[in-house]
Amino acid sequence: MKKTKTKYICSSCGYESIRWLGKCPECECWESFTEEIIEESKRSTKPFKGKIKVQKINEITANETDRITSGIIEFDRVLGGGLMPGSIVLIGGDPGIGKSTLAMQTTAKLTDKVLYVTGEESTKQIKIRSQRLNLNSDDFFVLAETNLSAVISAIKEISPAVVVIDSIQTMFREELDNSPGTVTQIRDCTSVLQGVAKKNNICVIIVGHVTKEGMIAGPKILEHIVDTVLYFEGNTNYSYRILRAQKNRYGNTNEIGIFEMKQTGLEQIINPSKIFL
Repeated sequence: MKKTKTKYICSSCGYESIRWLGKCPECECWESFTEEIIEESKRSTKPFKGKIKVQKINEITANETDRITSGIIEFDRVLGGGLMPGSIVLIGGDPGIGKSTLAMQTTAKLTDKVLYVTGEESTKQIKIRSQRLNLNSDDFFVLAETNLSAVISAIKEISPAVVVIDSIQTMFREELDNSPGTVTQIRDCTSVLQGVAKKNNICVIIVGHVTKEGMIAGPKILEHIVDTVLYFEGNTNYSYRILRAQKNRYGNTNEIGIFEMKQTGLEQIINPSKIFL
C-alpha cells in the first residue's frame, strides 16, 4: 500500500512546510499550520486545442448600467452601485452575525434568476428563513449540495445571473484527496468558481467564515482571487451591523453600510445620524 504524503500549510498565508511549525515564518502567525495530503497530479500538460476568442478593446461593450442592483441602497452603495456580472464577491463575518441573511435578502428580490447553494443547512431550513424574511420569488432556486461538480451542473442547467455559495468552507472537489475546509480545497474550489463566473458572465457571492483573529478562514490568496471582499461586522449582543469593503475592484472601499438586525431580518439604516440623536 502506497504511503500517503502530507505537508503543513499555514491557514493564514498559505505558506507550506514539510513539518509542523509553531510560528509561520512568512506571516508570523502562531499555531496556524494544518496538516494536508499532498495532491499528486497524474495528468501531463497538453496543448490547448479549443478555439480562442481574442477581441479588440474597442469592440467590447460594457458600462456601469450592466450592474445588478438589489434594491437595498446600503448594500449596493458599498459594492459601488450593485453586483457586477462576471465578478466574485466574498462576504466574511463572525458566526451568527447575519451573513446568510444578508446574502439571501440582497438576492431574493432580484428580477433575474438566483441559485442559492447551501452546504450548512437543509432546503427546509432555507424555506423557514425565507418565510421569516417575507421573501417570495419564483426565480429563487435553492440547492443543498457540497460537491462542486454538482453545483456547476446546476449552474449550467438553470443559467442564473447570481449564484450564492454558503459557505465556501463546505465545498469540495472529488478530484482532491483533502477534506472540505482545508486550504487546498478552499483555494481550488474558489478558482473553479472564478472560471465559471468569468466564462458565463454571472456574479458569484461566496460566504466565508472568519478565524479567531477576525480574518477570513483560508489562504490569503483567497482574497486575491475574488474581486470584492466584504466584512459584515457587529456585536451579537446588539442589533446593529456594519458592512464594509476591504477590497473592491469595481468601487470605492471607503463606503460602509449600516443595518439593524430585527425579527424579520436586516433593515438598512439610511440615516445613521438618527441612531446617535
